Amino acid sequence: MKKWLLILALTTALFAEEGIKKVVFDLKTGSIETFEKKVLQGIAFHKTHYEGKLEKLDATVVIHGDAYKFFVKDLTNSPYKNDKKLSTVHDQLSKRITAMSSTYEVEFLMCEATMRTLKIDKSNIYDFVKLTPNSTIGLIDKQQEGYSYIPIH
Repeated sequence: MKKWLLILALTTALFAEEGIKKVVFDLKTGSIETFEKKVLQGIAFHKTHYEGKLEKLDATVVIHGDAYKFFVKDLTNSPYKNDKKLSTVHDQLSKRITAMSSTYEVEFLMCEATMRTLKIDKSNIYDFVKLTPNSTIGLIDKQQEGYSYIPIH
């Protein structure tokens, strides 16, 4: 009997893996409109789509280029302190990005190399953002794990 339960459990696990889609978004844009449409709205839409098909979407966003500014906690202590457009929507974006991490379980990876170049302190990025040595390594690693690549430029 134990043998059959083990076989059933392993078979269920194998079939469950088939229902998982994986995507890595290459987020490079500094456009608030593009960020809202492709990341905040787009990922939520895609996750809902797959949930409706009883499947799961694992999503990772690799942050680099001009996209750092969306993940800084305090704009006054960052290179983006003079970005007036960003400062008017920063609080709202902060709540929505946090919800993406917690509610939608989106993984965020930030390029550490350019973060240091821009003098963005690690303590000034959201706690749920993980660091990767650079964006290329983050993208390579995720693609090697079977994630589909989607650029957001």
